[in-house]
Amino acid sequence: MLLDARAAAPPEHASPVPVAMPPAKIEVAGLNFYYGAHRVLDQINLNVFPNQVTAFIGPSGCGKTTFLRSLNRMNDIIPGTRVEGSIKIDGRDIYASSVDVVDLRRRVGMVFQKSNPFPKSIFDNVAYGLRINGMARSREDLRGRVEASLKSAALWDEVRDRLQASALTLSGGQQQRLCIARALAVEPEILLRDERASALDPIATQRIEELIYQLKTRYTIAIVTHNMQQAARVSDVTAFFWLGKLIECGRTEKIFTAPSGKLTEDYVTGRFG
Repeated sequence: MLLDARAAAPPEHASPVPVAMPPAKIEVAGLNFYYGAHRVLDQINLNVFPNQVTAFIGPSGCGKTTFLRSLNRMNDIIPGTRVEGSIKIDGRDIYASSVDVVDLRRRVGMVFQKSNPFPKSIFDNVAYGLRINGMARSREDLRGRVEASLKSAALWDEVRDRLQASALTLSGGQQQRLCIARALAVEPEILLRDERASALDPIATQRIEELIYQLKTRYTIAIVTHNMQQAARVSDVTAFFWLGKLIECGRTEKIFTAPSGKLTEDYVTGRFG
């Protein structure tokens, strides 16, 4: 018996099945940020999704680094700062009075463009957070965690035979990856990276970008960068800031090829910035 082809075929104008988006890892709503009486961020609304790289771009002084630092309350250490609105991670407001800021900064690690290794050995740099957080059950466990972190940061093969050497003897690119290893060691969920002014050579930069691409399979990553080519290469989503406001946010390909606003187009094409 033959089936009626008309009955078996899908409707001619059937709508595609929508792909369910995962819940946002970070939800920012109505965020205003002040240094004293000066408002630096103005009504920021933005969602950051898991296992993606979100790049924050914009000219110097536009608020993108302040915004990045607000995601793990690093701005708290600056006197006279004030926050309005909310930032939620996994649905919980990180500025609630009940939040343990030390635990928050373990969950939301930060790596700065200017490498800041401690004046200690390579091993002790990576072990530092594990020790102060009591995360290693034994010396053997500590060694295993340090090795795993260095491997995650694509540095193990280069330093495995000199773990007791000073971290300050490493090259700039290696120091960057060491700082990433130090952040990864305490098992964060989110990794923030501030790249306001890159001083790395092209090869080191490429290795860092390859590492970021690999890490997003396990982490939610947000970066600040002035390098438009880098943002285009490594990010899934790009958010453009201008004078403390979030002007446009969308898939990186769209932001760089067909932005919605002329201000965004002018910036990404190099007309100013």
